[in-house]
Amino acid sequence: MGRSIYLCADGTDVPMVPEELQGRKGKQADGSARTREAKLGCVFTQTGTDAQGYPVRDPDSTSFVGAIESAEPFGWRLYTEALRRGLAQARQIVALSDGSEWIKNLVHLHFPEALHIIDLYHAREHIARLCNLLFPSDEKNRVQHRIHWWTALDNGQIENILLRAQPHLPEDSQTRKSAEAELAYLEKNKERMRYADFRAQGLFVGSGVVEAGCKTLIGQRMKRSGMEWSLRGANAILSLRCTIQSGRFEDFWESRAA
Repeated sequence: MGRSIYLCADGTDVPMVPEELQGRKGKQADGSARTREAKLGCVFTQTGTDAQGYPVRDPDSTSFVGAIESAEPFGWRLYTEALRRGLAQARQIVALSDGSEWIKNLVHLHFPEALHIIDLYHAREHIARLCNLLFPSDEKNRVQHRIHWWTALDNGQIENILLRAQPHLPEDSQTRKSAEAELAYLEKNKERMRYADFRAQGLFVGSGVVEAGCKTLIGQRMKRSGMEWSLRGANAILSLRCTIQSGRFEDFWESRAA
């Protein structure tokens, strides 16, 4: 049957010392930054499905890479890990993401043959935001449409959602602009949201593995109260934690001793 190889990427903010933030724009009231984004990638494989047809991740097949760096070097970092994990021999290559532009660009550059799937739960969040914008003061209508459109989303019927949302676009220009942005996201990513087809192929449709990695590998160690990191220190810790979580700690020390 052969294995499918999955590639995931995500990012989370890490608090940094002031000297690592000079000249960087951020989310503070004065436009300054307190954090920098740590990027995390993971690779895992799937050989088959369970008795109900749900995909099963191969045991101990998940490995991680991560760093605080721009998307370009991180893309090469993830590509190198994928090659090490058997990218060239994979039966199928699947990329799972939240639809961020930097991840889509990374996939397009390094994994052009991959089937790119938008994480289902991120797609549902966009549907929920759309419903909040279309029906801000009508809870019954908001909930009904969210449920109906989530069902359509699960079936990969994105065009149906786009068609039915149009008559409800608000008159307020700013709210309408926000709603149209959500519709544009769905339109742009519709081929990455054919969830019924993906499930029929026995594929994963969620990127929970890398999201959990952001919380455990990065958040639990590097985002505690009062912490501030240098770039060198943060990347050293992140590299070490990825190595341990990937089951390569002994290999790392053997390579250092050689």
